[in-house]
Amino acid sequence: MLFIYTIRRLNLFLITLTILTVIGYSLLRLDTTAMWVQMPFFDGWLLYLEQLSIGNLGANQQGEPILFEIMSVFPATLELCFFAMILSLLVGIPLGTVAGMRQGKFWDTVISSTALLGYSTPLFWIALLFIMFFSLHLGWLPVAGRYSLLYQIEPQTGFAIIDVFLSDKPYRSEAIQSVLQHLILPTLVLALAPTTEVIRMMRASVADVMTKNFIKAAQTKGLSKFEIVMRHVLRNALPPIIPKVGIQLSGMLTFAIITESIFNWPGIGRWLLDAIAEQDYVAIQAGVITVASFVLIANILSDLVGALVNPLVRKEWYAIK
Repeated sequence: MLFIYTIRRLNLFLITLTILTVIGYSLLRLDTTAMWVQMPFFDGWLLYLEQLSIGNLGANQQGEPILFEIMSVFPATLELCFFAMILSLLVGIPLGTVAGMRQGKFWDTVISSTALLGYSTPLFWIALLFIMFFSLHLGWLPVAGRYSLLYQIEPQTGFAIIDVFLSDKPYRSEAIQSVLQHLILPTLVLALAPTTEVIRMMRASVADVMTKNFIKAAQTKGLSKFEIVMRHVLRNALPPIIPKVGIQLSGMLTFAIITESIFNWPGIGRWLLDAIAEQDYVAIQAGVITVASFVLIANILSDLVGALVNPLVRKEWYAIK
């Protein structure tokens, strides 16, 4: 059953990826001076697929390979999204659990109202408020950048937090502190929207689990609330939301474009904005292909992990199809 489910998800991935390549190829044809315009659509698309299969994403307006640029900026976005997602899970799961167990009561109202307020507040406005308060007023955190220009960090993996640990510079401890300080504000801003979604999903899942008979049986046995939550509630409430976590990543990458532009974070979001401003269609299609492919892979993996830990998911999907 799991094998069939995996094959069908991979087929869906390939179909979606094929449609994505058509979009990317169409972006290239917007440049009237490009060679793609001189070719028939189908023949040019097949050549485009051949180039993608060997990792050739084209060259920018300066003639430099786009692949090298993406490899230098995409890890910065992944690093920011990773910490933001971890933060959203660490905050969203406990708060969503409390709201689900206290449904309709005071703490449920407070948590749900706060989550709705956070989701409704414009991201750029929150970012500017954080900069004004924590950076300009208190002076605790830096305004922008990935780390202080005083430190030279050799880009070995592209992830600043890893590169600084691998560095053998005498100022490594100060550089680690600088990287962490620069991470705090953009991580908090980027984690805001997914945190509210995790709270909402976890609340609904916990509220559903609390109505089950095995929860009532556990209560009659005299188990404490902590034991009920750890043994029964979380074990049954977490698996249904795992596939939905991958969906949050697509929204997070969208918000990352705004976050990176505000905090001058050298990621693929800011890089794409620069490419759009310069009308570099080759860079635009390469960025779209890279980001969309990553989102597709993340969604497929989250679906497979969700099906692995929750057999009901694949059984229901198999029965429908």
